Amino acid sequence: MKVAFIGTGSMGSLLIEAFLRSGALHPHFIYASNRSREKADGLAKRYPGLRAVSSNVEAAAGSQIIFLCVRPLDYPLILAEIADVLDENQIVVSITSPVQIEMLEGRIPCKIAKIIPSITHSALSGASLCIYGQRILPEDRLLLEQLMSSISEPVVIDESETRIASDISSCGPAFIAFILQEWAEAAARHTGLEYHHAIRLGAEMLHGTGKLLTGGGFSPEELQRRVAVPGGVTAEGIAVLSARLQHVFSALIETTHRKFEEDLSKLDQSFTKQAGQV
Repeated sequence: MKVAFIGTGSMGSLLIEAFLRSGALHPHFIYASNRSREKADGLAKRYPGLRAVSSNVEAAAGSQIIFLCVRPLDYPLILAEIADVLDENQIVVSITSPVQIEMLEGRIPCKIAKIIPSITHSALSGASLCIYGQRILPEDRLLLEQLMSSISEPVVIDESETRIASDISSCGPAFIAFILQEWAEAAARHTGLEYHHAIRLGAEMLHGTGKLLTGGGFSPEELQRRVAVPGGVTAEGIAVLSARLQHVFSALIETTHRKFEEDLSKLDQSFTKQAGQV
C-alpha cells in the first residue's frame, strides 16, 4: 500500500511519525512531499525506507490514500497540480477543518474524507474527527478508521459539527495547557510551590482524570460529586469557577466560530480565483 503525505510541516510530520511508531505503517509505504524539500528529506533520513519525493504529483500518483497536510489557502493550487494523476479509486484525506468536502468532490474524482487530527496523537491518544464524503464506501471507512485507531480514538461526526468538535479535540490541548500554566503560575506566586512541581502535579491530575472519564465509568457531573463534598474546599473552589467562568466558554466558542467563518470566506475566494485561472 502506498500512502502519500503532501505537506510535512508540524501536523504532517506528527502523523507520519505517529503511524510509524504505532506500527500501522511501514516506512516503505510512505511517500512524502513538501514545499521545502529539506523537511521531507529529514524524515527519510530518520526513517529508512520512507521516500521523500520531489513533487506532489509523484507523491499522489498511484497512492491508495493521500493525506493533504497543507494550509487551507494552499489547497486550490495543490488540487490543480495533482488532479491529472488522481482517479476514483483513491482516497484523499483533508486534515484541515475549513476545507469543505464538497469543495474537494467538485474538483477531483477521488473518494473524499476529512480527518481532523490532534497533537495528542503524538502520544498515540486523543480523538480524531472523521467526516466522510458521498463517494466513500464502507470498506474505505473501515480502512481509514483502522488506520486512525492505531494512533487515536476515531470519532465520526457531521461536517456541520467540525468547528465545535475541533475546538474541543484539536484546540483543546492548547486551551487546557494554557489553563494549567496560569494555575501553576498563580500557585507559585501565592504559595511558593515551585512552578515545575505545579505543572507536574497538574499534568498527572489531567492524565488520571482523563482515564476516569474515558474508562473509569465517571461522567463529569459524577466526578464532581465524588470529589466536591458539600461545604468542603473543592465545593468552595467550584463555586468560584462557576461564577467566573460562566461566560468564558460562550465567548470562546463565539470567537473560534467567527474566525472559522472568516477562513471559509477566504478559502471560497481562493477556490473561485483558482477556477478562473484554469
